[in-house]
Amino acid sequence: MDSEIIPPGYYSTRDVARALDTTPGAVRNLVYRGQLTRAGGTERHPWFTVTAVAELLAKRRARTAA
Repeated sequence: MDSEIIPPGYYSTRDVARALDTTPGAVRNLVYRGQLTRAGGTERHPWFTVTAVAELLAKRRARTAA
């Protein structure tokens, strides 16, 4: 149901958690720490850009590969 209201090019918190293989609580911590920024939505249901999530995922993969 969430995917019906989120515009193309954006992820919900649940989508980000799936992409990063983590929990929604961990996504909230990423926002709190400034590693991920909200791009829209509401306080309870934020959206994140696909590019921001891809950049964060690339940083994580580079860190684990090193």
